Amino acid sequence: MKASPKSGIQSPESTTDNPKSEVRGPRSASRHGTRGALSWTPDPGLRASDSRRAGRGSILVISAPSGSGKTTLTRRLLEAFPRLRFSVSYTTRARRAGERHGRDYYFVSRPVFERMVRRHEFVEWADVHGHLYGTARSQLRAAQEAGRDILLDIDIQGHAQVRSRLPEAVSVFILPPSFRELARRLRHRHSDAPDEIRRRLKTASREITHWREYDYLVVNDRLDEAVQALEAVVRGAHYRRANQAVRARRIVSTFGG
Repeated sequence: MKASPKSGIQSPESTTDNPKSEVRGPRSASRHGTRGALSWTPDPGLRASDSRRAGRGSILVISAPSGSGKTTLTRRLLEAFPRLRFSVSYTTRARRAGERHGRDYYFVSRPVFERMVRRHEFVEWADVHGHLYGTARSQLRAAQEAGRDILLDIDIQGHAQVRSRLPEAVSVFILPPSFRELARRLRHRHSDAPDEIRRRLKTASREITHWREYDYLVVNDRLDEAVQALEAVVRGAHYRRANQAVRARRIVSTFGG
């Protein structure tokens, strides 16, 4: 996937170009040919009151080769954490049957998207097969300020942009158990032609070499164990110093510090 970085955020101007902040769960496709959306969750180990006290929300980035099971893992993670939001991307591609503006994507025209780029309204964006996709910085900021966590399902290219602009983001790379198992999963889906499977495997071979650029690695060998690993990352992110700083200062002030 080819991408041209830029940064920033804002909302477009017309009805189609001025979406309401609707949230939802992950789409079935990702942006090696797609990209992210927004949704949220309380954590079985975190009561709602605990979440409010936890302070600033976290930004969680998840990347994986196609066929690694990221969609299933992401859906399970969103179910486990009601306050975790899945970030809805902007795109210039045409709306497909069943898709809703503001739920699946924010569908905008190319001139509107390019204007948002010039205004630095995206924290990351890319050109994928001639269509533009991007993550608006405002969505991330609003979630963080509300003390909510936000999940970005983006590829290695998008992650590189996010990491350079938002170093506080927590990143996870999902690994398949092996090349052979990934190929088996892609063929087992019966949704892609042989040429497309070969293309996806070639892309995966390139993407998987970037694992060192991520904070956490999760091997999706056993689904339940992989879900538990991702849940641990989300819980741990709540208690990072940056996210707890406001609360810590309040506590310190009670000691006269």
